[in-house]
Amino acid sequence: MAARGGGGRTIRVLNVAEKPSVAKTVSGILSNNQGLRMREGRSRYNKIFEFNYTIQGQPCQMMFTSVTGHLMEIEFEGRYRKWHSCDPVDLFEAPIQKHVPEDKLDIRRTLEEEARKCQWLVLWLDCDREGENIAFEVVEVCSSVNSQLNIWRAHFSSLIDREIHQAVQQLTRPNQLFSDAVDVRQEIDLRIGASFTRFQTMLLKDAFVFNFPTDGRNLVLSYGPCQFPTLGFVVERYWEIQAHEPEEFWKIQCSHTTDEGTANFNWMRGHLFDYTCAVLLYEMCVQEPIATVTKVRQQEKLKYPPHPLNTIELEKRASRYFRMSSEKTMKVAEDLYQSGFISYPRTETDSFSTRTDLHILVQEQQAHPVWGPYAQRLLDPSSGLWRNPSNGGHDDKAHPPIHPTKFSPGESGWSEDHKKLYELVVRHYLACVSQPAVGAETTVEIDIAGEMFSALGRTIVAKNYLEVYRFESWGGSLIPNYTFGQQFTPTSLTLDSGITRPPPLLSESDLLDCMDKAGIGTDATMHDHIKKLTDRFYATKEASHFKPTNLGEALVMGYDDMGYELWKPYLRSMMEEDMKAVSVGNKRKDDVLATCLQQMKACFLDARVNKVKLFQALEIFFDRTNRTGGDDQHNHGQLVRRCDVCHDSDLVLRKKPDGKFMIGCSAYPQCRNVIWLPGSISEAVVTQTVCNTCTPGPVFKIEFTFRRLEIPPGFSVHHLGCVGGCDDVMRQLMEMSGSGHRNSSTTPARGRGVTAPSRNNSQPNQQQQPQRQQQQQQQATCSFCHQTGHSSSDCYSLTSQNRSARSQRANSNNGDSPLPCTTCGSPCVLKTANTESNRGRKFYSCQSQGCKFFVCWEDSIPTTRGGGSRSATTTSRRGGRGGGQDGGNGRFVSATGDPVSGRSCFICGDPSHFANACPNRGMRN
Repeated sequence: MAARGGGGRTIRVLNVAEKPSVAKTVSGILSNNQGLRMREGRSRYNKIFEFNYTIQGQPCQMMFTSVTGHLMEIEFEGRYRKWHSCDPVDLFEAPIQKHVPEDKLDIRRTLEEEARKCQWLVLWLDCDREGENIAFEVVEVCSSVNSQLNIWRAHFSSLIDREIHQAVQQLTRPNQLFSDAVDVRQEIDLRIGASFTRFQTMLLKDAFVFNFPTDGRNLVLSYGPCQFPTLGFVVERYWEIQAHEPEEFWKIQCSHTTDEGTANFNWMRGHLFDYTCAVLLYEMCVQEPIATVTKVRQQEKLKYPPHPLNTIELEKRASRYFRMSSEKTMKVAEDLYQSGFISYPRTETDSFSTRTDLHILVQEQQAHPVWGPYAQRLLDPSSGLWRNPSNGGHDDKAHPPIHPTKFSPGESGWSEDHKKLYELVVRHYLACVSQPAVGAETTVEIDIAGEMFSALGRTIVAKNYLEVYRFESWGGSLIPNYTFGQQFTPTSLTLDSGITRPPPLLSESDLLDCMDKAGIGTDATMHDHIKKLTDRFYATKEASHFKPTNLGEALVMGYDDMGYELWKPYLRSMMEEDMKAVSVGNKRKDDVLATCLQQMKACFLDARVNKVKLFQALEIFFDRTNRTGGDDQHNHGQLVRRCDVCHDSDLVLRKKPDGKFMIGCSAYPQCRNVIWLPGSISEAVVTQTVCNTCTPGPVFKIEFTFRRLEIPPGFSVHHLGCVGGCDDVMRQLMEMSGSGHRNSSTTPARGRGVTAPSRNNSQPNQQQQPQRQQQQQQQATCSFCHQTGHSSSDCYSLTSQNRSARSQRANSNNGDSPLPCTTCGSPCVLKTANTESNRGRKFYSCQSQGCKFFVCWEDSIPTTRGGGSRSATTTSRRGGRGGGQDGGNGRFVSATGDPVSGRSCFICGDPSHFANACPNRGMRN
């Protein structure tokens, strides 16, 4: 029917519910099941209902359809979706998109087709923050094809006639702030969860033999900002139990029996752990056993009914009373809600609005055969049983507390769980509008030889709410009547022993309570986080109590050993508070996102640097796989690339027992291909970042951390490097430290790689050395002149420069005149070398700040007056690898015997050694 303009003319209204069942129920209520027509939409599950209705005097043709939860999903764009496409840390900043997934395209088409024909859009999504976010997803789809839509929001908490008609007559605008808060949570959870999950899974999954059945499921070592703190509660309680040491204690027990009953008196000291002391006090009581009544106090006591029921309390009480899991509880509650028997089951509110007619809800229960008579008494003013419910102090401004909305004696299709949960909701509501139970309580205190004891007796005067709330009791017992100053001899007086016991494992009710107090998750998501623990094999549920698996305990232990507590609830609690602040407009969405992600990114980087802690923790519980092999059984390789020599195995990063790092072939000893890394590395972690230059790939880059005092000032302590040959920084550091690529393979079939000869000339095939040296020189790049074909040790520019400088210096030095620096002209200081090859040998070094250049050996300068200087043409003594200087044409060498490359120890300035061999190392602050 075409829309007509003008006042009072019929308009077309597109109504969208969150579930097909809700769309059907609301359509039936609004149409009174008269004139209701149904037709198919693009999606076979999401029908379209048509009927006529009047909204505040405006005739409307209503089209009512639905979505199935979230219409859109958030995910990373393009290549970032693939696990090995990027470094997981990149996911903290990778571009994301929110789009309609493939399986919901038909729902989108239905919305687009109907929206084009309508003037109004009424959103019937669940009235919490999640529902508001889904509402804006629907708005985005519909507005893209019809920007003139008049958009409204219907607020309802139960699927009963009264509320539905009231909701459609009191439409409001959707709340953007609620939706923004959900956007924040979704993006935070996606980025944190994806980065840590990829990191954990790729790091550990194939490194260990996990000895538990996965039921054919792919093992994913997931991390969730709510999931992990939830696991932390389970593990922490388990550790408390494991750490508990039973300790024996002693206590004095006293009882007194008369015709009126028995009073059991408790020792007011409680108990003592010192046996001798307990025996002495007991013997004093035995020697003077007359008890004197020192106090008798009688007073009225009230036991108050529970607060109105919210989601967390529903889950906790169903777990405690029926042993029903939180996941099962929410599923059954959702069924009862959609059938119209209870109000919306996802709410944080535990106080009723003053506008709520509480008596109507009780009236509907009067016909029940079990609690109907109690409901009738509640409504009778003369009984004095009615009491307005207490205020629990929580209000999510979206839904009232959970309450019954329709009477049922027990539907024929209901399971036992449905009956139990419906009964709990009804009895809880009747209890919270009832008077508290009244009891008469008597406290008696007695003195026996100076030791004080007390007994408590209670009688229930009026049960009130306890009559209907069968899940609670008020224990008590009658005790004899006592008067002040009365004396009697105890019937029994004993010294009993006991053993301290650890706290029990967490039940589901306990776990929900921990999560609620710490602010972990929401009322609608807590049960999902608990279920995820068992789905991911992090915990098991035994006799309604949770116990961590070896995997769950190891992961928490690994993060705990790192020194910070990612498994604790503090970070997530702050995030939840920030999200609430966004929902009420106190904080901006972008500010909260930036702060949370920056904080968690720093945690991620720390975790990756300290990932050895995760390995160490898992080694306690699981065996290592044999995939990495290697000659160092105490280290576990991290894949860098395929071996470029044997091509059958992997080159893996390992840490040697001396703390140094190396990259070796996993097929050792068959393949001895190895890359020795600089000794200045304090930590090395293989990342998932792939080098775009080195081939054949993939070659994974390594996050290096260097010791500051062992690298030259111009180098950064942190460096994301590649050992495939493209990285100038790593090549220079390797050359300076004498490390690099070696291949000592003795297997001809595996010895196809071209590698540099060992510095100690220990290669087995000496005849191949000239050829290998020539091939290596052709491939190398000099770190001094940046030309290919030679290394810095053979650089012509360097050696010719040194020859020229040395010649000038030899001609200008006569007698005792100071030796000037050929670089900056400053006077040079005579020092003594401390290296193995030139220990004790003296040399001149410039001490000018910023220069500190090695000049020459003292014994190479000509002597003019009784042992001063020697001629530059004098043959210098050789030592170790140090090259000589003959006739002024020998090239300059440092005290290590290597050519001078313009670098010196930056601790003391001595060019005869580097910082890792400096005798002054450790003396510098």
